[in-house]
Amino acid sequence: MNIARVVRPHGRAGEVIVRPVRGLPFCIEPGLEVALTPPALGRDRFCRVEAVADDPQGGRVRFSGIDTIDAAEAVRDCYVLARRNDVELGALDAPWEELLGRHLADARFGDLGAIAQVIETPANDVWQVEGAFGEVLVPVIEQVVREIPETGDIPVRIMDGLIDPALLPRASEQLADEPETVAHTGEGEGACS
Repeated sequence: MNIARVVRPHGRAGEVIVRPVRGLPFCIEPGLEVALTPPALGRDRFCRVEAVADDPQGGRVRFSGIDTIDAAEAVRDCYVLARRNDVELGALDAPWEELLGRHLADARFGDLGAIAQVIETPANDVWQVEGAFGEVLVPVIEQVVREIPETGDIPVRIMDGLIDPALLPRASEQLADEPETVAHTGEGEGACS
């Protein structure tokens, strides 16, 4: 799983500045085995995180085998990949590409539609959902999204005011025109495997 990108070298001892990618939090910890891609001749593809420190531009990281400024420069713009099971993510953390196309299901409103875009804001991400209610902007906060299951619909509790009640009859008419209105299985385009 792609978790970060090396931005630039830091100092002369091989440390680099690393930023998370794809909407993920910074999840690099000492001892984590990672792959730096694209691979380069003369460098091991796999290495271990030896040290991590906070930095205003991301995290300052030292990888095994990267111990000079030249070696650090050689990994500039490389992506940092880790095994999914080795990375601890919160209940509401998921790579954006695994979210796009997933459907949201609300107990009151039913299928809200599919996530078309993830919008980053300083406070929290917002999912732009396209469906029977038109465009709905869903804040990714614990009061709305309790968890993100690996597959299938994402259960949500839409707060009052996010969906215009006047759209309820229109949404019901659109759903009645569809041949099948059962819950989405999460299979197909945009689904996790």
